[in-house]
Amino acid sequence: MAEAVEGAGAAPVRSVVVGDPPVPEGAEVVGRAGAESAEAVAASVARAAPGVVLADLTPSPGPVLAVIAAVVTRSPDVPVVAVAAPDADHGLVLDAVRAGATGVAISDDAEEVADIVAAAVAGRPAFSPGLAEVVLDSVAAPAREAAPELSPRESEVLRLVVEGLTARQIAARLVLSPRTVENHVQRLLRKFGVPGRGALVRLAIEHGLA
Repeated sequence: MAEAVEGAGAAPVRSVVVGDPPVPEGAEVVGRAGAESAEAVAASVARAAPGVVLADLTPSPGPVLAVIAAVVTRSPDVPVVAVAAPDADHGLVLDAVRAGATGVAISDDAEEVADIVAAAVAGRPAFSPGLAEVVLDSVAAPAREAAPELSPRESEVLRLVVEGLTARQIAARLVLSPRTVENHVQRLLRKFGVPGRGALVRLAIEHGLA
C-alpha cells in the first residue's frame, strides 16, 4: 500500500509535472511543462511554489536533466522526483541525482511514485527499491579518502544541513540570504565530490565533521 501523498487532515501536495510521468492519485497538479526551455520551466516552478516537481525522464532524458538542474538552482527548497522507465539503467539514475533530483522512481506505477513523492516531501531517502544503495556506493568511496578543508562558514552550513534544515531555515539561523546558503551548499557538494545532500550528510557524519 502506498503512502498517501496527502497526510491526514492536510492538503494534497501541490505538484508541477514535467513531461508525462505517472501522477499519484490525490496530487494537486498546479502546473505542467513540456517543451519549454529549462530556464522557462524553472521560472514557472518558482512562480507556482509547489511542494514537489515530478520530472519524466522518458523518452528524452537530456533536456529533463537540464530542467532538474535549473529548477534546483532557482528553487533549492523544492524537492524534485525524477521518474524513469522500469528498465532504465543505473547510469540514468546517477545522472538525475547529479542534476539535483531529491529522489528517483524507476516505475510506471503511480502507487510506487506516490511512496517516493511522500518520502521526498518528508525529507527521507526517496528512491525505488535498491537505488539508494547504488547512489551511495557510486559516490561515497572516493570521498572517504580524506576530508576536505572547510571554511568556518562552510562548517556552520554543513552542520545545519546535517541537522536537516532547509536553505531558508539555515539562512534565517545564520542571517544570510537563501541564495548565499545554497552557494555554500553547492561548494560543499563540489568539495566532497558528491551529487546531493543525502550523500553529503552521510560523508559529513563519517568524517566527524558534524
